[in-house]
Amino acid sequence: MLYNIIVILIIIICVLLALVVLVQNSKGGGLAANFSAPTQVLGARQSADFIEKATWWLAGLLVALSLIATISIHRGQASDPLKSEVKVADYSPVQQAPAAPAAMPATAPAPEADQQ
Repeated sequence: MLYNIIVILIIIICVLLALVVLVQNSKGGGLAANFSAPTQVLGARQSADFIEKATWWLAGLLVALSLIATISIHRGQASDPLKSEVKVADYSPVQQAPAAPAAMPATAPAPEADQQ
């Protein structure tokens, strides 16, 4: 149950992180370019700082939740393979192969002398 909640949070953070990264502009534009007056509450520099901090926080949360998800994965009861019993199914007996033909003599008969 905990694992499913963490996976859902990871997916939400991934979507938010993608949106925040797409809003940024590597040349200092992006969302900050829309605010030209420096006296606004979210001026050019403040919006760039907010977006950068949001990127770092979301990335950190993503890493932390990924580690927590790895730890919380439900693993079945591990058993010692050396102590486990092998259960043999009850099958009908295997049919016997037909008897092998009579064995060949170990020594070959001596060749007859060439008659001329």
